[in-house]
Amino acid sequence: MAQRALHRFPPQIRSATRRFADDVLAVLFPHFSDHLELDATLLDADIHKLELALNEILKSLGGIYDLPTSDIGRGFVEQLPKIYHSLLLDARAIYHGDPAAASIDEVILSYPGFYAIAIHRVSHELHLLGFPLLPRLLSEHAHHHTGIDIHPGATVGRSFFIDHGTGIVIGETSTIGNGVKLYQGVTLGALLVQKQFATKKRHPTLGDNVVVYANATILGGETEIGNDSVIGGNAWVTESIPPFSMVGRNSDVRPRKLGIEPDIEFNI
Repeated sequence: MAQRALHRFPPQIRSATRRFADDVLAVLFPHFSDHLELDATLLDADIHKLELALNEILKSLGGIYDLPTSDIGRGFVEQLPKIYHSLLLDARAIYHGDPAAASIDEVILSYPGFYAIAIHRVSHELHLLGFPLLPRLLSEHAHHHTGIDIHPGATVGRSFFIDHGTGIVIGETSTIGNGVKLYQGVTLGALLVQKQFATKKRHPTLGDNVVVYANATILGGETEIGNDSVIGGNAWVTESIPPFSMVGRNSDVRPRKLGIEPDIEFNI
């Protein structure tokens, strides 16, 4: 029975996901478009194609999932301006936060962190609308493309900065505030992995302006990292940290002195 159920999935669902990812980024940013010129007519046509593509994918999943009754395609299209505005803030945060970035265009075109954030903001909106399967396939497409794994259920605030990024894992119930910066290898994970906790908050909350350096691990649904805190490289954190704190590799917590370079080892 399980084997037959697997065969019910439309064989083109993965290729349709890749096309949708390319098409939605091209609508949001001309950097990803094959058009030599973009005008209002072309943009309207591309947005209409996105809506049709979503409706076709949803139709192909009929009989497999209990599908929402609302018009998901139209609902997603209405969220595109919000997604675009959020991604502009993300691109600016990356540009201003990375001395190696020469321009915002460079960030949009070449930074894997921006690509992963862009796909996440798309997949998260589809997740909120109740679209089955596609949000997770989109997140896995970005994971394969960038090495950054963000579950579509994770809530991410404004001006999010992923630097380098490879190996980052952000779990389903993570909550990330505004102006947060993550380096490569960071894990926002769960302490409880049993299936009966699937509907519980299992992943941590990061406040505004938190910086988490390379290979740090933060676990647990009750773990909160206070605003303006810095988590050093290779730190292991399973308890809440107050605002304006610094956590070193040995998980020692100290008040953070603003305007003074941290004296803990960040390993970046």
